[in-house]
Amino acid sequence: MKLRIEDDTLRLRLSDGEVREFAEQGRVEGAVHFGLGPEQRLTYALERGSERPQTMPNEEPVQIHYEPGALTVLVPFILAKTWVETDQNGFSHELPLADNLHLRILVEKDLDCKH
Repeated sequence: MKLRIEDDTLRLRLSDGEVREFAEQGRVEGAVHFGLGPEQRLTYALERGSERPQTMPNEEPVQIHYEPGALTVLVPFILAKTWVETDQNGFSHELPLADNLHLRILVEKDLDCKH
């Protein structure tokens, strides 16, 4: 899975195999190592939500969970299902942040990729 971060944009591109893994497991993960210890890495993941309906009306459909060393993009079940089962190449969402800022999240199939 490719991760691209630029300003307030986060982009994930998944190979065909990673899209299949996400469809089957509900999660796909990658990592970048910056040193020898496990604390010197950044893991990043795309994770599917459960099948239960969204319960909070003001909850954002795509969410980010961040803690030091780990970044997870959380996608609602129906959006994930539609994305993996159709020829839809990707989806995007603008997540509102403090101070009138937004984080743009893009998730795309990188089906021509051979890695």
